Amino acid sequence: METDIVVIGGGPAGLAAGLAAQENGSEVIIIERDHELGGILQQCIHNGFGLKHFKEELTGPEYAQRFVDLVKDSPIHVMLNSIALSITPDHQVVVMNGKQGIVHIQAKAIILAMGCRERTRGAINIPGTRPAGIFPAGQAQRFINIEGYLPGHRVLILGSGDIGMIMARRCTLEGMKVLGVAEVLPYPSGLKRNQVQCLDDYGIPLYLRHTIIDIRGKERVEGATIAQIDEKWRPIPGTEKYFDCDTILFSVGLIPENEISVQAGISIARNGGPDVNEYLQTTLPGIFACGNVLQVHDLVDFVTEEAQHAGENAALYAQGKLDIPTPSPEQKITILPGENVGYVVPERIDGLQTEKIVKFTYRVKNPRSNIRTQLVSNGKVIYTRRHKFVLPSEMISIRAKLKPEDVEGEIIVNVIEKEQLVNIIERTMMEEN
Repeated sequence: METDIVVIGGGPAGLAAGLAAQENGSEVIIIERDHELGGILQQCIHNGFGLKHFKEELTGPEYAQRFVDLVKDSPIHVMLNSIALSITPDHQVVVMNGKQGIVHIQAKAIILAMGCRERTRGAINIPGTRPAGIFPAGQAQRFINIEGYLPGHRVLILGSGDIGMIMARRCTLEGMKVLGVAEVLPYPSGLKRNQVQCLDDYGIPLYLRHTIIDIRGKERVEGATIAQIDEKWRPIPGTEKYFDCDTILFSVGLIPENEISVQAGISIARNGGPDVNEYLQTTLPGIFACGNVLQVHDLVDFVTEEAQHAGENAALYAQGKLDIPTPSPEQKITILPGENVGYVVPERIDGLQTEKIVKFTYRVKNPRSNIRTQLVSNGKVIYTRRHKFVLPSEMISIRAKLKPEDVEGEIIVNVIEKEQLVNIIERTMMEEN
């Protein structure tokens, strides 16, 4: 098969990117491994989606369905129950499904939108036996919301990520007893609104600076012990708490799904997503990335915005209308995370021959109040933006106007406190919990 653009992934990022590419005059094929479009949103039946993009509150399936309907009404070709096995630098995609077998698709551009997967118990080395009843929180969410299975009766959750806190509420509504949520950090790792709506409103205790130190059970989970940890992440003797539970859910982070990206030779950034420039193009020309495969987002509305940008650029590239320069070593501009910044997207700027506005998205390492973001190049501050407060759970987005004469070699993104005082945000969150 031949087409202009192949989009790998039929979730919110893939749908928005495919529609944007098609609306910009390109022939598009969307490859989705599930039996329906929509991705992870299909199991997120809670509300809170669409407030920014649609200006109204929707559930996850409702948000997804709006894009699914647009795709069905468009000439976009969708391949369901299909797995992308590999991609090549010359834009050939190898796909496998039960009806057609192995399919080779030659495209002019590729958009990566594979999403992310959950970090498991094995990734964080939790000790104890290995009985049944231990699930990633997202897997338990699918069991309850789509498959109709109850994963257990008495639940302990490790990790206060958004999906962990949302599942604490969901399990409670389904009649399960949620005994508590343990979090290794001194503050919740998910959005504040989820802490209030999913834990506080249901009286579910949150144990900050705690982790699971033992899991008991032979065939099925019979109990687990948590303990407080010190500054070096070591359990503090005497702080152990035992819970009589039959189910443990892990909400300990997400990992971008980039196996075929690595196989193709795409460079991976420090956050686990592809290394991209300001056009969201990876280190291989004509291959773009967006959504959670690029960086884990906290709002799907931001996924949609990013994916539309990738789709537009991919369409222009496929039509020969977007000339993305390959900078020489002396023209190369690298974006680096600086003080209190975990990562930054994009990781580089390839085309700064003239003044242009570049969008940066990043997350901080620690919560801070009364701070400012600074872009620094060659020791000179070239952009500043003030924030009342910042949290690691909330992705920050800025648009900075850059001039070629102000930038040399690299740009460092710093998040600096305006005044060196006791941090109000972090202290308050610790006192509340």
